[in-house]
Amino acid sequence: MHARANVTSVLSFSRSALLAAGVALAVLSGCDRGSTPSTGTTGSTGAAGDIVIGHYGSLTGAEATFGLSTDNGIRLAVEEINAAGGVNMGGKSHKIVLKSEDTEGKPEKAGTVVTKLITADKVAAVIGEVASSVTLAGAPVAQQFGVPMITPSSTNPQCTAVGDMIFRVCFIDPFQGYACAKFAASDLKVKQAAILFDQASAYSVGLKDEFEKNFTKLGGQIVAVEAYTKGESNFNPLLTKIRETGAELLFIPGYYTDVANIALQARKLGMTMPLLGGDGWDSSDLAKNGGAAIEGSFYSNHYASDQPTPEIQSFVRKYKEKFGGETPDGLAALGYDAARVLFDAMQRAGTTDGAKLRDAIASTKDFKGVTGTISINEKRDAVKPAVIVEMKGGKPVFRARVEP
Repeated sequence: MHARANVTSVLSFSRSALLAAGVALAVLSGCDRGSTPSTGTTGSTGAAGDIVIGHYGSLTGAEATFGLSTDNGIRLAVEEINAAGGVNMGGKSHKIVLKSEDTEGKPEKAGTVVTKLITADKVAAVIGEVASSVTLAGAPVAQQFGVPMITPSSTNPQCTAVGDMIFRVCFIDPFQGYACAKFAASDLKVKQAAILFDQASAYSVGLKDEFEKNFTKLGGQIVAVEAYTKGESNFNPLLTKIRETGAELLFIPGYYTDVANIALQARKLGMTMPLLGGDGWDSSDLAKNGGAAIEGSFYSNHYASDQPTPEIQSFVRKYKEKFGGETPDGLAALGYDAARVLFDAMQRAGTTDGAKLRDAIASTKDFKGVTGTISINEKRDAVKPAVIVEMKGGKPVFRARVEP
């Protein structure tokens, strides 16, 4: 019952988000949804031959660390490509100019800012968003204008289903849900699990569904499914219900802002079972806000900064040097990879023409990224592994790797 009722609410939310994007497009561009304006199909270069790209993300608001980390990763990639001479297309080098816009993490703002990036800033491509619900609102605008878009970290399967201009460099929720379920069953040896999810989030609902399905297939039992809405402050009634089931694990497929609060209240209720979640936990604010309550918990992620691979350690070193010693989270790594995949595609396409650039992104195979080797499949999704990290000493530490 929980699944059916809440999936319906998310579908309604997604339709509202898509409608909002369409309204913003119609108002700001005055175009018909059946036509494709020329802005994105010809690409964009400035007077000096610069190529302008856009990023839209939550630079302020409740999930600001998501957008800021992603923006930092993109900026590092831009700095590197420009230091190397820029993107080489047809024997000519072009510097990259980045334009970033703030969504505040609100789907209703996505259509407006993506329209601005395309019509006013004349971007050749768009990177964003982090949150799947916001991506679902912004992607139709990029699709309408024929401008390629790469989301670094929106894992809901419907994001790339918007159209053939929309790509991602992260894994998707069906795989992430499987990775979490497999870790719970195989590594933690859990037999009974409870789920507490955000019913208003496409990301949270999708990940809840996939964990539930896969954990059951692996022989586990879901003993409770409870729903909340982002921003709630009192989780005690829901947690008390879950405590009474005797669950050995609590799966929370939400964002770090709510997870820290849930963890604090769960521990006060004497709930000592491990907590497990998805990549929405990935923020330095998780440990800052959750403290000891989040210690010993786990979440799936796109990379772990302590993995000893040359690609990861080189990226961590360069990021720390540029951003005051800050350790890059998974969102920063994905922003970096999204930008580098885009630059690689531009060089292979030899143009910023929307259709040709789209085809070049679609043909990405075995790209060596910080978050793994990236290949884009026929659904414009990245095929790549996931890692599970454990919170130790206030930091995420590599625990396991799960292959697709």
